[in-house]
Amino acid sequence: MSQYISSRTKMGAIERLGRKKMDTIATIRHSRAAVPGEALRPAGQRGFVGSLVRLVSSLARWIGHLLERRRGRLALLEMTDDQLKDIGISRCDAHREGIRRFWE
Repeated sequence: MSQYISSRTKMGAIERLGRKKMDTIATIRHSRAAVPGEALRPAGQRGFVGSLVRLVSSLARWIGHLLERRRGRLALLEMTDDQLKDIGISRCDAHREGIRRFWE
């Protein structure tokens, strides 16, 4: 009988070691996953780092788009009259487009 009780207390101790005591929502939200790579957040919810990465990559794409637009406008200014005539733009239109600000 004492053998049964000691094995039972050992099992209870092992079970208690496996459980984490979580008192608040913040503890649950910021606790690490038991299995590496296992997501704790519900689908569609991002953490601070994920949101920051998304913001920075979006900003980089926007700046790239602005620079591409500026390069195209500078290319119009460098074209000859014959090249502008081939694409159907007058020198005046090319100049007007070329001097626009890059964010317009």
